[in-house]
Amino acid sequence: FAQITAEESEDEPPPREERANARLSERDAAGGKNEGAVTKETEGDGQRDGEEAEQPDQTPVLSNKPRKKKKKRKTKKTSAGETLEDNDLEDIDSLLEKIEDTSGLSQQTQSGIIADSRPLLYVEHRNLNPENELKRYFGARAVLGDQRPRQRQRQYVRSMWLTAPKNTWPRYSKTGIAMQLVDTRRGVQHFTFEHHREYQQVQFKFLDAVESMDPNNIVLLLQMNPYHVDSLLQLSDVCRMQEDQEMARDLIERALYSLECAFHPVFSLTSGTCRLDYRRPENRAFFLALFKHLMFLEKRGCPRTALEFCKLILSLDPENDPLCVLLLIDFLSLRAREYTFLTRIFQEWESHRNLSQLPNFAFSVPLAYFFLSQQEERSELEISQARERAARLIQLALIMFPSVLMPLLDRCSVQPDARVTSHPFFGLNAQISQPPALNQLTSLYVGRTHSLWKDPAVMAWLETHVHEVLRMVDARDPLVEDSEHKRKMRYQSAPRNIYRHVILSEMKEATAALPLEVTSQPVMGFDPLPPLDSIISYTRPERTNHPSNESTLSLFFRSLLPNFNLQGDIRHDGEEEAGAGQDLNQGVNRLMAAMRDMLANIQFQEPPRDDNPEGDGDWD
Repeated sequence: FAQITAEESEDEPPPREERANARLSERDAAGGKNEGAVTKETEGDGQRDGEEAEQPDQTPVLSNKPRKKKKKRKTKKTSAGETLEDNDLEDIDSLLEKIEDTSGLSQQTQSGIIADSRPLLYVEHRNLNPENELKRYFGARAVLGDQRPRQRQRQYVRSMWLTAPKNTWPRYSKTGIAMQLVDTRRGVQHFTFEHHREYQQVQFKFLDAVESMDPNNIVLLLQMNPYHVDSLLQLSDVCRMQEDQEMARDLIERALYSLECAFHPVFSLTSGTCRLDYRRPENRAFFLALFKHLMFLEKRGCPRTALEFCKLILSLDPENDPLCVLLLIDFLSLRAREYTFLTRIFQEWESHRNLSQLPNFAFSVPLAYFFLSQQEERSELEISQARERAARLIQLALIMFPSVLMPLLDRCSVQPDARVTSHPFFGLNAQISQPPALNQLTSLYVGRTHSLWKDPAVMAWLETHVHEVLRMVDARDPLVEDSEHKRKMRYQSAPRNIYRHVILSEMKEATAALPLEVTSQPVMGFDPLPPLDSIISYTRPERTNHPSNESTLSLFFRSLLPNFNLQGDIRHDGEEEAGAGQDLNQGVNRLMAAMRDMLANIQFQEPPRDDNPEGDGDWD
């Protein structure tokens, strides 16, 4: 459509008399409507003069048939180059309005707050591309630079939604991952990824490489299988720990590309009705790759794109929410200034999900209403209603979660007044007396969203309602006692998905509050805290353990370096004691040499920057 619009925009609008003649000729013609006007190709004897006139001289390649006459500017043209009557134009206008309404235009509700007509977890394809968001901020020229002419030379022709393949990646070939439709219930389709036999063998090798504690083994595995998803996830964590953010992000994008190539034909990213069961190990890589990609997007300054990926993760399993993205979606909504979406999810899910019992929703929703009340383009009714809801909800949040205030003010470098500091309701006892599970939630929220509260206008608004809450506490409002009772009864222990979210988020405030039963067990980046009720489709074959003749010293060295072999050859019992001193010296020397080789080899070569014109800049 864009090419046709650009080519025909030079034509002047036709006179009214010629338009009338064109309409008469159209009514007499067979078919009534020109359905093939976009391609400008004639269809036998049914070709009309108006259609002939629509073939501009500048585009002879669109039709190889000779033109009979040149009757330019005879008919009225739309942007698509079609010949339409006035009634048809009106019909198309009404149709476009309907399409815009269903695609997300806001509609006014009786409550005065803007509501969206789309499904709550509807995902827009264009919002999954971070370049679109960066273009809005900086312009297309600043984002793309000199990439446009070189894109024609790309070896990848397949269009992907989650990520754009890069020329620096290895050529893709089928990896052995497939997606199957399990069943359809109540309009919701349940899918699952499947690993074919060859992929299962690679997965077993990957588990061996993880147990070796040597990242080089994963690198070697990826050289043979460049699109093995779990290897990409695990190696991305290693690169991120070494502060190679660009390589870590690139590996995650490659994992997403590999998984998207395996999508089922009817699997939809946008409908919000496709489900994946996290209990199946084959599905977890998709959840984790989306979450880690989301975190990279947020750090790059693309909160709107990150919010869209967050909605996608939530739509895959909204009931169980295995990665507990509900603890993150409010922050991304506020950062992306999608205040209406945040208030909508709170209104629609509060009745059956009790979102107000999560500290992040309890504080972020009134903050969203406050920002809505500051928008001058809204009517007086909307502003007053948003201001009232913000006041009511922030007071409820402060009464329910008093332990949030003082750490939040401390992170914002704000010194509260003497009345707030000396009052026991917000004092140190509020942090000490709260259950451990609640401490994890409040620490996570303060560590993640404190920057959103630094606005002086927000602080002035918060101060007003803090004093109002203190007045209610001093007046012994029954709501205060009821909230204290709820805090003691609830939050005794957090579910496993919250622990998984805290581990993936890597917020040091919340990680420090994790219980010992979580921190004492090993956590793997490709599958942190697997569900206790996992659905196993295939198992790893047991490896035969031969009886070991190694000495205690050799076993100790092997525990430090699993690939190290201390014994050059096995001696008899009589000779073992005599050569113990020599074995010790040789063993230590061999161990140190092996460790030096290992440390020297743990390095990851970055892709050549000059040959990667499509690579993202370092935004981290």
